[in-house]
Order: sequence, then C-alpha cells, then structure tokens
Amino acid sequence: MTASDTAETTFNRVMLKISGEALMGDQGFGLHPPTVERIAQEVKSVHDMGVEICMVIGGGNIFRGLSGSAQGMERTTADYMGMMATVMNALAMQSALEKMGVFCRVISAIRMDEVAEPYIRRRAVRHLEKKRVCIFAAGTGNPYFTTDTAAALRANEMACEAIFMGKNGVDGIYDKDPQKHDDAKRYDRVTFDEVLSKNLKVMDASAIALARDNNLPLIVFPLDEPGGFRGILAGKGTYTRVTG
Repeated sequence: MTASDTAETTFNRVMLKISGEALMGDQGFGLHPPTVERIAQEVKSVHDMGVEICMVIGGGNIFRGLSGSAQGMERTTADYMGMMATVMNALAMQSALEKMGVFCRVISAIRMDEVAEPYIRRRAVRHLEKKRVCIFAAGTGNPYFTTDTAAALRANEMACEAIFMGKNGVDGIYDKDPQKHDDAKRYDRVTFDEVLSKNLKVMDASAIALARDNNLPLIVFPLDEPGGFRGILAGKGTYTRVTG
C-alpha cells in the first residue's frame, strides 16, 4: 500500500535487510537489473520521507557459503566467498540508487579500498546524518556469521530504531511455509522468545538474540508489494512486528 506524499513516520533511522535472492527477479541466479531498480525505487521513496537508511543485502543469488561448505568446500573459505558476493550486490544497489539521485556509500567489513569504504562506525554515522544511504557489505567480516547477524549488529551500532526485513512472496511471519501449507497461521505480533522457541524461520538465532537483547524491533514485510516499505513506515500495510 502506497502512502501519500505527505506521509509522516515515527522512525528516523532504520535498517533494511533483504536477501540476495530478492535481486535476481524471476531468474535462477545473479542480478536482474530491473528488479534491482525497483527495490532501489522503494528505498528512494522512504529516503524522500527524510528517513536515514542503512542496508544489508545477502549474497545468496551469487554464492552461499553454507551451500559451498555442504558440497565439500572448506567452510571458512566458502563464507569469505559469500562475503564477496554481498559486495557485488551492494555495488549494484549503490549504482541504482545513485542513478536516481540518492547519495550512497558502500561500507565493507573487509577492506577493498578501490570499491568500498572500510567500516568505521563514526564515519558511517556521519554519512547517515548527511542523509546518505549506507549499504553495509561483507557481513560482519567473519566466517560463521550470516548477513542476518550483520544486519542486527550494524543496526545496533548505528542506533537504528528498527530492522525492516523485506521478504518476497510473504506478508509477515507464519508458523509454517504459507506457500506449501494452506492452514499456515500468520502472526501480527510475536516476541523474540517465541520466534526462537517455535523455530519460526525469520532470521538466524544469533541475529534474533542480538536484536532481543538490545530491544531492537524487527518488522517483517512483503518486499514485492509496490510501495510496501514506504507504506509501513507511514503506519499502513500488512506486516509482522517482533518485539521483546
């Protein structure tokens, strides 16, 4: 649901977490430029409201470390390859946003100074204060941690007021996969402890615990609904809110 141009939001700074798969559209792999541009437009519409935006994008559309490890690759190497994939996605999103006139910085947890800034917390905060979108790439910079955990970590470090997790094909959190089960129950609100105890597939347990321990709300919404991100920030739309 699209909010009006005069919509106001109670959020000043948020983290948007999306999967790498969200960028591949109907393709089975890689980047789909029209899809990247559509998501960038959603980000721009929220940025135009005056909201400061952090982003973390997964890398599963290019390489997933856990899958590589399962096929016999050494886990640490596979995870680092997955981090490289997130940098590629971040650069693609940066390009799309800047084409729309949104100033943007890619900030990498692994140094690659020719293409991205190194992560320095105070510098990143200053970018946000100057209304630049900050895309945090390369996860936490450590193997064995997912981009979900990176999103929760950076959201806390940047003093974000909520994590917005955009999902394709679902409008919130369900007790089981709604695409496979007609009797799946959707939650309007749920606690972090319930997410963990019921093993609801939202974020990995480390990310959920990090958000819970720092009282950082998680809002799960449909990324493929046009205007959905902006609408929810304006108090409209369908979503699930996870709190302590």
